[in-house]
Amino acid sequence: MRSGGAAFRFRASSDFAYLAGPSEPGALLVLEPEGSSHRSRLFVPEYSRDKAEIFRTGRLYSELWVGRRRSVAESQHYYGVEACEPLSRLKPYLESLKAAGHSLRLTGENTQLTAYFELDSDLATCLSEMRLIKDDYERSELRKAVEITKRGFEDAIRVLRHAKTERAIEGAFDARARIEANGTGWLTSAAAGEHTWALNWTRNDGELRSGDLLLLDACGEGDSLYCADVARTLPISGKFSAEQRAVYEIVHEALRVAIEVVRPGNAFLEPHTRAMRVLSEGLIELGILKCSLDEALDPERQYYRRYTLHNVSHMIGLDVVDCVKARVESYRHLREGMVLAVEPGLYLQSDDGTVPERFRGIGIRLEDDVAVTADGCDNYSAILPAHPDVVERWIAELQGTEG
Repeated sequence: MRSGGAAFRFRASSDFAYLAGPSEPGALLVLEPEGSSHRSRLFVPEYSRDKAEIFRTGRLYSELWVGRRRSVAESQHYYGVEACEPLSRLKPYLESLKAAGHSLRLTGENTQLTAYFELDSDLATCLSEMRLIKDDYERSELRKAVEITKRGFEDAIRVLRHAKTERAIEGAFDARARIEANGTGWLTSAAAGEHTWALNWTRNDGELRSGDLLLLDACGEGDSLYCADVARTLPISGKFSAEQRAVYEIVHEALRVAIEVVRPGNAFLEPHTRAMRVLSEGLIELGILKCSLDEALDPERQYYRRYTLHNVSHMIGLDVVDCVKARVESYRHLREGMVLAVEPGLYLQSDDGTVPERFRGIGIRLEDDVAVTADGCDNYSAILPAHPDVVERWIAELQGTEG
């Protein structure tokens, strides 16, 4: 619930969606061990179609309130499970399992079920590690999510020419994500001016001023619930200043070098390591770091971290930050089928006295979604311009100001 009687729009648990597909509220999937495999049993709400029963069923499960929903039989066919039953039969079923001495394990918290199930971190870890490797269908859905995200960025850029506040950018992107799919997979960050160095700025209530930058980090979520996660930093005026371009080119080079080493067998942290080297070199060239490269990269010092702030990669999939319960050893090295974000950034805070004044307040992040292939990688979000010259042309074309 959001507050009072207002609810958030329902979004299925990612583990449920992975095993069965996106669901309606209230469903419970039970996997019953059967030999070396499992038998799937799904419990779903029964929706009353009798208007006379509206007061008995309430607004959660009355079709008069919520509209047409799948019947139990339709749910069994839709989800492809071996058995499907109404939720009214769940309690007797669980009681019978407990009486027979079966162990009942649950992947997610549910206060209505804790009397029957024990939370099982091993099961959650197992599912996270299964989700690390995406099959052809999953990769196709991730690519679709990136395509929707690109169109959302383009809508935001069209609005940017006349918009007054960050909310206009958020609204433009979020509308596209909702029109074409399920919505956004994460709160949209439309950070302008001094907000560009706030890593997760989502208030989006700041002004848009010509001469400032807009860091748009946004995630379209498909109807399948697979998410994109893309960031671009855009000049609000359509042209980078000399100082903005100098910082931007460093981050762009870090992105290129990091993606270059996304390939099977390389360490998961290799893109991060390569990107930090490029960012450190750039900080030295700008006169921000006043030390040697070896000193900057020394693991005991890590002077660059003051301005880079976060690691470069995380997995993406059904969640924007996917597979978070997987053990580190399961993704220590990259494998074909993994899909990850690569997002270097430099954040030069406006009140940081170590930064020359002309660079203060500049935050740049570039983020791409990259799939590990048999012999390298496939950058799904290369369809969004990232090179500064191409970004300026992209803005001009979308706003009708080219030439």
